[in-house]
Amino acid sequence: MKLGLVAAFAIGTGFALALVLGFQTIWNKPPAPQAIARVADWQPSQMQILGSLDKSPSSVFVETVELAPVLRDYDPPTPPDLNIALPQIAPPTLIWSGEISAGETLDALLSKAGLSARDRAEVALALEAEYDLRRLKPGYRLEVETSTLGALQRVVLSVEAGVQIEAVFLDRITTRRITPEPELIEHAADTTVQTSISATLASAGIPARFAVDLAEMLGGTVDFRRDLKGGERLQLMWRETMVGDEMIAQPSLSFATLTVDESIYEIIWPEDDSGNATIMIDGELLRVFAQPVNGARLSSVYGNRRHPIYGDIRMHTGVDFAAPRGTPVYATAPGRISYIGQRGGYGLVVEIAHGSDTMTLYSHLDSVPNELSVGQRLSAGDNIGRVGSTGTATGPNLHYEVRVDGRPTNPMTEDFLASAEGQIDKRADILPRLESLRAQFTALLDLDDPHSNPERL
Repeated sequence: MKLGLVAAFAIGTGFALALVLGFQTIWNKPPAPQAIARVADWQPSQMQILGSLDKSPSSVFVETVELAPVLRDYDPPTPPDLNIALPQIAPPTLIWSGEISAGETLDALLSKAGLSARDRAEVALALEAEYDLRRLKPGYRLEVETSTLGALQRVVLSVEAGVQIEAVFLDRITTRRITPEPELIEHAADTTVQTSISATLASAGIPARFAVDLAEMLGGTVDFRRDLKGGERLQLMWRETMVGDEMIAQPSLSFATLTVDESIYEIIWPEDDSGNATIMIDGELLRVFAQPVNGARLSSVYGNRRHPIYGDIRMHTGVDFAAPRGTPVYATAPGRISYIGQRGGYGLVVEIAHGSDTMTLYSHLDSVPNELSVGQRLSAGDNIGRVGSTGTATGPNLHYEVRVDGRPTNPMTEDFLASAEGQIDKRADILPRLESLRAQFTALLDLDDPHSNPERL
């Protein structure tokens, strides 16, 4: 009896404990999502059998079962688009850059970049396809791009005038010349001469090289030391060729006016860079100067000077034009070639006879065209050679002389260059051009900023 009571008590206690634990579990369990609850509550519609079971199977059919609401409303996810283009990730590269020094070769610079002999040879061949490597100069820059494993990928050679030669080494080697589009910017200045032309230009922020250009044009007409006392009016208009913020060529004068006493000298430089500048005085043609080397710097004038090599004082019988080796040299007046060859300290020389009493001499030449011959007739502006440093010379330059009756004379004072070709008659259009330049100069001065008149080349 007692055992039965104990057993019944144990069973009751266990049942009660199970109920408590069950209710606690249900109480603590989070509610089911609504979608799952709807699925749990769903029941299929009652199937209706039409007809009698004893009929043929074809006459018995079942009503379509209603789909569960959750499944009917279910919108399956859209699979990802496997055709989406992935971003291109460039492989890591190493870039080396350097500058060609005086006396340094391209091969030596490429060796500094760590290229093998085979790669250096390939680079030279690729660049040579677009650029004559014999024209390399100190200051040219080289950029070499390689992979992290050392494989050559790209080389860029930056040369003169902002031009770049690019060689790409991928599946095949391709080379191209990249030429930037330059801007031609015009400037104008109206100033007063101080102690000298050079000091005047420096104080006004005008390129100092224009002092040489003015001396070249007016040296035989105006004595800058004696005639300029200070206070003379000087007006200049010039061009600068720019790529971005970099000037890629020497600035060049297009128009200049100098008032000395009561005389007004006006100089008109040509638009075609031929070097044949026209000099006017009080609106009348004075003379035309035909320059033998375009864009050159007048490095030494006619007269006594200390010899740059021997150190003593000697008579300099011509004028020197400093210019890069290979710059073309032109005949300054029509005539016949009287001599081609070596002549002592003059080096390689071309002499041209202009009539019976006048001769021009061009020396230190690097080369002469093969088709040139003694006795050949030339016109002003014909190419007769290239600037060099043959003979007694400290560097590439053209020594230019004018001799009358065998005696050297100052080339800056000789008027035969204007009259020998009848250039005065051919300059009938000079007055309209002079008026145009005067108006252009005035318009530039009226601008608040002369730099704001760019013209695309």
